[in-house]
Amino acid sequence: MEFNVKKLACGAGVFFSRAVQFTEEKLGQAEKTELDAHFENLMGRADCTKLWTEKIYRQTEVLLQPNPIDHTGARIEEFLYEKLDRKAPSRITNGELLGQYMQDAAEEFGAGSPYGSTLITVGDCERRLGAAERDFIRTSSISYLTPLRNFLEGDWKTISKERRLLENLRLDLDACKARLKRAKMSEAKAAMAPDFQETRPRNYVLSASASALWTEEVEKAEHELRVAQTEFDRQAEVTQLLLEGISSTHVNHLRCLHEFVEAQAAYYKQCHFHMQELQKELERLPNAFALNSSHSTAAAAAAAAAGGGGGGGGGGGAAEDISSPVDKDTLKIEEVQAPATGTRKAKVLYDYDAADSSELSLLADELITVYTLPGMDCDWLIGERGNQKGKVPVTYLELLS
Repeated sequence: MEFNVKKLACGAGVFFSRAVQFTEEKLGQAEKTELDAHFENLMGRADCTKLWTEKIYRQTEVLLQPNPIDHTGARIEEFLYEKLDRKAPSRITNGELLGQYMQDAAEEFGAGSPYGSTLITVGDCERRLGAAERDFIRTSSISYLTPLRNFLEGDWKTISKERRLLENLRLDLDACKARLKRAKMSEAKAAMAPDFQETRPRNYVLSASASALWTEEVEKAEHELRVAQTEFDRQAEVTQLLLEGISSTHVNHLRCLHEFVEAQAAYYKQCHFHMQELQKELERLPNAFALNSSHSTAAAAAAAAAGGGGGGGGGGGAAEDISSPVDKDTLKIEEVQAPATGTRKAKVLYDYDAADSSELSLLADELITVYTLPGMDCDWLIGERGNQKGKVPVTYLELLS
């Protein structure tokens, strides 16, 4: 019990000494040992790495699991499984759930009906998209999120712990310097005391004892300073090695970033493939929407012919072009005619250089007429400027009402 009390008292004394030193430094009443510029740069770089790694990690989590409210329970479950070193069970994604709902609805509406058969086809595609999303999330979590989290919860905590220890040793070192300075000043004052040997020999003895006492205090303070300096230098070396390891962390995170990009590219490529296959299947399905679409486009072509632009022959050619699906690879711009309805004005946002003869070059802030054709890629429109026409990208336009 006595040993514990002494240890507690010693710890309290050290804490009090550090608190006094820290307060005096803040008030400008004590000197502070400054670290060299290289060490300060390393600490600044480490702080910057921690800050941005944390932001990137949090935002990547949001990207992979966009709804934090719905996924709170899932994240807690994954955390518990990770701590228990067990594999978390596979969890259904929103896409897979949507696909299941669509297929269940098709059974209620009738799988043989146009709507029911389309629901089955689209639902199957949504389930495949959901499975691809689940694989992407799992791959990204292993190859990208886990290394970032390991740095924040492992390496960075170690660095922070060593930096706090270095700061405490720095406060001890400066406190020792302050004690040595005070002891030397007191020793100098004792040495300069008047010599009372003839008139007051007793005071002389007291003065000599005080001088010897302060000399002993100076020697003790010098010894404590040497010990504190040695401990501080050793801790500074350890901390500097850890801070220099941030460069290795950047290299590791760079490799993980490449793996994340590869996983994301593979995921989007797979999604694009599934959607192309879905579009082809929908084109082959006989459904009411296709019949209504053909009827409306034929009516628009007839109205254009009645308007008198190119006579009966021209109107027939336009009807053929409009009613047939438009493929960007086989589109003949010179044969395209604007429908009687459905044209709009658009303002060009940025300059655009045509990639081939089927496209129309654009100048920022100009106004053009735009329209679309059945089966045309939704990212493109037909644009007209006077006698010039061609495909234009939607992202370069601001459609006007």
